[in-house]
Amino acid sequence: MSEASSGARPVPLRTVDVARASGYSVQQVRDLERLGVIPPAARSANGYRTYASVHVHALAAYRGLASAVGPVTAREVLSRVRTQPLAEAASAISELHVRLAREREEALRAQQALRAIRDEETPEVELDGDAMTITQLAGALNVRPSTLRFWEEEGLVVPERVTSLRARRYGLAAIRAARIVAALRNTGHGIPAVREIVGSLHRLDGREETRRILSERLDRIAARTVALLRAGADLAAVITSRESPGPPRGETGAGSGVSPDDA
Repeated sequence: MSEASSGARPVPLRTVDVARASGYSVQQVRDLERLGVIPPAARSANGYRTYASVHVHALAAYRGLASAVGPVTAREVLSRVRTQPLAEAASAISELHVRLAREREEALRAQQALRAIRDEETPEVELDGDAMTITQLAGALNVRPSTLRFWEEEGLVVPERVTSLRARRYGLAAIRAARIVAALRNTGHGIPAVREIVGSLHRLDGREETRRILSERLDRIAARTVALLRAGADLAAVITSRESPGPPRGETGAGSGVSPDDA
């Protein structure tokens, strides 16, 4: 039974207690408090930090979020959701799930594009409605139009020019190439590496290497999704907690009689 449901008074925690429970060092707990990842600790009458269970939940949530979306985004999200209204905080967490789902969707589309390249000995008939403008393709890939123009300058994705204004038109081949380039860039590959992979796609070894990279990307997205799911219970504890994170000032509790290194 929890302290809240039993009516028991929460037991204040020392810095060392929070560090031990969360798996972080004492210094890391202080640093993450300073960065706003966890709520500010209360101070006892003798000036020592005193924490509560919400701090342990916040640190556990940060660990999962950092694995799922990276430490910078994790810090930003946690610093916001612990003070936002419940609906806004829940929406922010839902958006992280949506972001990962979009990444998975794009990696799957890149795999489909790779299969289409592999099977292009019997190419599908391209219809006018299959082509995209630069704005449409940028939106589909969740990149800026300027990014597509940069990829064109680098020779990675080559559109057609069909209108009197020489506007870009992306046919199926260019769309497939763009999906693969986007997926490779999202895995951290630099432009020279992407150029080499894209240039080798018509060789069997090139296609197999790209297939392996995309498969590994899907595995990483799955692992990040699991990390986000595991952080869910701790995130729920953080965003539903609106009580003071520590005992009232002046109560020493477990924080009394400890050395400054532990406080």
